[in-house]
Amino acid sequence: MEEKIENEYNWRKMMKKYVTGKSCNIGKNVSIDENVVIGHNVIIEDNVSIGANCSIDNNVIIRSNVEIGENSDIGANCILGENSREDCGQFLKIGKKALIRSGSILYTGSNIGEEFQTGHHVTIREKTMIGHHVSVGTLSDIQGNCKIGNYVRLHSNVHIGQLSIIDSFVWIFPYVVLTNDPTPPSEDFRGVHIHSFAIVATGAILMPGVNVLQDALVAAGAIVAKDVQPYSVVAGNPAKEISDVRKIKNKITGENVYPWRNYFKKYMPWQESNFQVWYSTLDIEEKKDYELDRMDKFETGKIDL
Repeated sequence: MEEKIENEYNWRKMMKKYVTGKSCNIGKNVSIDENVVIGHNVIIEDNVSIGANCSIDNNVIIRSNVEIGENSDIGANCILGENSREDCGQFLKIGKKALIRSGSILYTGSNIGEEFQTGHHVTIREKTMIGHHVSVGTLSDIQGNCKIGNYVRLHSNVHIGQLSIIDSFVWIFPYVVLTNDPTPPSEDFRGVHIHSFAIVATGAILMPGVNVLQDALVAAGAIVAKDVQPYSVVAGNPAKEISDVRKIKNKITGENVYPWRNYFKKYMPWQESNFQVWYSTLDIEEKKDYELDRMDKFETGKIDL
């Protein structure tokens, strides 16, 4: 009897902190912080944590062992923490200020950083590590066991095969495919690795195990079967090097446009100043993520990549 009274007290106390619509089902050991708004027909399973000021739209399912950071918005008909047959019981962690648009499915076993955004109907499979300030466009598909850095932009209809690695500040445009099976069908997967500041243009296909090195540009429709060197522009089928990105000019002004970090700053951490000023504030360990010092030595012939 005393346990029942205590449970009812805890339930009423929790109810003051958030608002729910009709026909919601909330499981055991669920932590919901203040100012959370939950729509109709929402299912929240056991062992879920939802931070303050979140919005959960209608028909969302939040599986067990999911953590959602504060100030996040979850669109209608999303499923968070979906299980694969092999990965039941793992955790899905989503950082604060996430915006997950309707119809998206995020599997368990993943860790997603702050200010993450999706378009509609995005799928992110299990064991995917995603950094901060990453956006994934509508109908894109990340097939799991992938690693994605900070400030990565994936546009719509992008397919990322298992074991892919995408470093920070990479741009991937619509209909790009990162493959992973050199002799399909097999279990000998080899993920693609796209290094920092590289750009992969619309409709390109990257074959298993390929490295696209820093500041490289893969042209639209290219089929890349071998590594792309730093600052290279590759195009065609099979892709071949056709230029250096630093030779590309703006067609209107005639000015340089690459490396893009020196000319583009919208939504970037250096948007209030410039890249060099921002980069100078990083410590030695942080700078290692971008390999710029290594690239300077490469350009002067002091090391071989």
